Amino acid sequence: MLFPKKVKHRKWQTQRKNERSLNRPDTRGVTLVFGSFALKALSSARVTSNQIESARKVLTRATAKTGKLWIRIFPDRPVTAKPAEVGMGSGKGDPKHYVFEVRPGRVLFEMDGVPETVARAHLRQAGMKLPVKTTIVTRH
Repeated sequence: MLFPKKVKHRKWQTQRKNERSLNRPDTRGVTLVFGSFALKALSSARVTSNQIESARKVLTRATAKTGKLWIRIFPDRPVTAKPAEVGMGSGKGDPKHYVFEVRPGRVLFEMDGVPETVARAHLRQAGMKLPVKTTIVTRH
C-alpha cells in the first residue's frame, strides 16, 4: 500500500467540491512519457492507495519478467475519519488512509515490453479496479 514516509502536515483541510474545477482537464502528467501503452483518466475522482495497489497487481501479472510498469500517481492526500458512534466536537479525526485526486486527462499507469493485445487486456482490467472512467492510449 502506498503512503508517504513523512509529511509536513498530518491533516489537510477539506477542499470544496466544485464540479467545474474538478472536471477541468489536468495540465500535468497528461502525455505518455515512459512506456508504449498507458491508462488515462477520463473523469475525476479520489483514488485510494488500496485501489492503486489493486490495479498494480493486475498490471504486474501482465508484465511478468519481460515488461516494465510505471505508476504515475502517488496518494499523498490524507483522509481523516472519526470512530463510529463518537459525539460531535473534540477535534478532527485521525488520518484513515491516503488518496490521489485524479482529474480528466491524467495518465495513471504506463507499461512497456509486452504485446499490444496483452497490454490492452490487462490495462482494461486495471481500469475496472479504479473509480474513474479510463481509456487506453498508445505511443504512435
